[in-house]
Amino acid sequence: MNRLAGYLLCTFALGGVAHASDGPTAPPGKDPAAHGKATPRKVARTPARPAPSRFTPPPANAIPDDEFGRTVRLGRDIFVHTQQYARDYVGNGLNCANCHLDDGRKADSAPLWAAYVVYPAYRKKTGQVDTFQSRLQGCFRYSMNGKPPAADSKEMTALVTYAFWLAQGAPTGTRLPGQGYVKVATPPRAPDLARGREVYRSNCAICHGADGEGTQVNGEYAFPPLWGKDSFNWGAGMHRVDTAAGFIKANMPYGLGGTLSDQEAWDVALFMDSHDRPQDPRFKDSVAKTRDAHHDEDCLYGRTPEELAASLKKRAKSGK
Repeated sequence: MNRLAGYLLCTFALGGVAHASDGPTAPPGKDPAAHGKATPRKVARTPARPAPSRFTPPPANAIPDDEFGRTVRLGRDIFVHTQQYARDYVGNGLNCANCHLDDGRKADSAPLWAAYVVYPAYRKKTGQVDTFQSRLQGCFRYSMNGKPPAADSKEMTALVTYAFWLAQGAPTGTRLPGQGYVKVATPPRAPDLARGREVYRSNCAICHGADGEGTQVNGEYAFPPLWGKDSFNWGAGMHRVDTAAGFIKANMPYGLGGTLSDQEAWDVALFMDSHDRPQDPRFKDSVAKTRDAHHDEDCLYGRTPEELAASLKKRAKSGK
């Protein structure tokens, strides 16, 4: 089964899967009052972004047939097939395109074109102004659990060239609609592992496996592992539950993005990020010390779900 076939299988199969019990309305034809039940609670949903002003990157068939185009194609190949074209820099089973869908083109999936136009930029994570190259190096260190290619390496030059080509015509120095992942409103109920497990079982396990191990075809992952040794490490952005909820809300289940409620997105993000994964490469002395030094964020690194819930409540109250 090739990757496309796998996606189609997933999309088709998930089309008939029921979601967890946080639907916004009662079943058709049922009057809750007549059955002695309270009126169904309305579940907050993140409003869709306005579509008309979104930037559209050039189509793949517009890559020029010249020396510049050959570097663009190499960058796209590295991005989509990182395991094959940049294996020396990858320490797990992921490809760049697993977190940046549609070959880095899809809005609300941290598209390359939207990231390219805002660098150089200051980042709290590094405490410095990062170049686009150093930002990509961070992806290799954390999301790919590997070692960063040098800023002047063939691989880095090709990746930057691909991003440059995707962003042609986009305004620079400004945040474009669709950049990064959507911010999902803090849910009315604290994220819950049991509910998240059910959302995962009903919507995600068919592609990512019952135990998050991913799905392999001919020795390659058709669907990425979500935890365990072949997944992203504890320093990757996706280990933050709010970030994972944003990715899931807009993009998952694959082909059915936007169908989960905000509560379901938070619950299943908590469940995914509650599992073990490779250590944060910044680890020093202990999890507690590393958490205090680098994880002032909505994550489970060294925290229980209850402690995370308390942190979310505190942040919501402070408006941060």
